[in-house]
Amino acid sequence: MACALILGLSTAIQAAEEVHVYNWSDYFAEDTLASFQERTGIRPVLDVYDANEVLEAKLFAGSSGYDLIFPTARPFAARHIKAGLYQPLDKSKLPGLDKLDPEIMASLAAVDPGNRYLVPYMWGTSGLGVNPAKIQAALGTDADLSTWALIFDPDKAAKLASCGIALLDDPTEVFSAALVYLGKDPNSLDKADLDAAAELIRAIYPHIRYFHSSQYITDLANGDFCVAQGYSGDVLQAQERAEEADKGIEVAYRIPREGAALWTDVMAIPKDAPNSEAAHALIAYLLDPQVIAEVSDYLIIHESQPTQPPPA
Repeated sequence: MACALILGLSTAIQAAEEVHVYNWSDYFAEDTLASFQERTGIRPVLDVYDANEVLEAKLFAGSSGYDLIFPTARPFAARHIKAGLYQPLDKSKLPGLDKLDPEIMASLAAVDPGNRYLVPYMWGTSGLGVNPAKIQAALGTDADLSTWALIFDPDKAAKLASCGIALLDDPTEVFSAALVYLGKDPNSLDKADLDAAAELIRAIYPHIRYFHSSQYITDLANGDFCVAQGYSGDVLQAQERAEEADKGIEVAYRIPREGAALWTDVMAIPKDAPNSEAAHALIAYLLDPQVIAEVSDYLIIHESQPTQPPPA
């Protein structure tokens, strides 16, 4: 009886092992986490967020309870590394690292010297989600759909305000776009550049319906907006929803001709992760070429277009 009880407790403890994951929504294939549990016996517990600032606030507060997170490399993961918020990777537990493109790893080494803390996951761009019909109705049939002027030109913004303009709830993204529109370095920290961008944003502020990092997906899909600054994958998700609804609403994604931010999302283990062993196991699983191919395929199909190629 005693032996049976001990065996039962042991089985219960093994079955209870968990890895707590904090990720963007719809960023795994439908069976990714279930398949990981089947392969390893570790149960993933997933929470999602829609802005890097939400993740960052939890990290700086401490004791987040998460084992694996998926921040954007610049400037967020770079800032977290400087603040000592991550623990170094045990590369002996990540055999898939040797399959990654050296140029990709070199690009991350600029913010993570020696690639000690970050593993690339996905990348994409931050551009414009547009409703061509609404924009052309407001600005004319020859309206340029591939320019930040739709948002940052006060005259155009005033004409589009009634049908809806949205900006990301992300100061870094908004200032980067404003700087690009002004012909300046999107990563500039020069006070004069930042003052110019701030003045530009103040000029169009009355025409912005809201700042949000996910609501625009639904509003674009429903035809409630003319233009939204958005992440490539999110806009294409809105496009897919509009097509599925079949109400004649067209949503398109545009990279502005002035330029757009390219983002890289990475995997990292918080310094106070309760189960870093399980986090390493999940990273290793996601580095399996077959697994990450299935995730990539899901994202391509789910978002209608190949918006997020292999990590960079």
